[in-house]
Amino acid sequence: MIHVLIVDDHTIVRKGIKQLLDDTTDIRVRGEAQHAADMLKKINQEHYDVVVLDISLPGRSGVEALKQLKSIQPNLPVLILSMYPEDQYALRVMKSGAAGYLTKESAPAELENAIRKVAAGKRYISSKVAETLADHLHEPTNTPGYKSLSDREFEVLRRIASGETLTEISQNLSLSVKTISTYRTRILSKLNLTNNSELIRYAIQYRLVNL
Repeated sequence: MIHVLIVDDHTIVRKGIKQLLDDTTDIRVRGEAQHAADMLKKINQEHYDVVVLDISLPGRSGVEALKQLKSIQPNLPVLILSMYPEDQYALRVMKSGAAGYLTKESAPAELENAIRKVAAGKRYISSKVAETLADHLHEPTNTPGYKSLSDREFEVLRRIASGETLTEISQNLSLSVKTISTYRTRILSKLNLTNNSELIRYAIQYRLVNL
């Protein structure tokens, strides 16, 4: 039996995944978590074969949660579940140690197979993710600037574009306002932008935020 931990801050999503997996004969949801701290607590208390992790969590981001989880249990497979298109996050999370990446749109059709595959020690790469990884190997020199941002910078970019203030971001990421302001300055410089309005338009253009 494959025991799964679901990490998502939306109760309806967790229930939907659980219902889907309950129809299988070899996969069971052993635990649920709403945020990163809850996830880390549970993996220290119970044995899990696979973690299904939402990339958009309150407070600490899914990417940060992934890195921390892998530092504690490097051999525990993590399957990322996201509302964002593959070309925005797949490569970033795979580099951070994820065993696979699924969009919530494709999850109903692919989730069972993905869980079985990563539980067996393999990586799950959908055809879209495979295309994204292949494109990365042959990226032209005019690659979008956001791909050069660090994980922290990328997270701050998303949060600013989603309407969070610097103070809110500092509280959610447990960093000082000064540090967040420094990240914002770096982001604007790397993307050749001058203010938050341009940053928001940029994020919308490249579908980096969910509207």
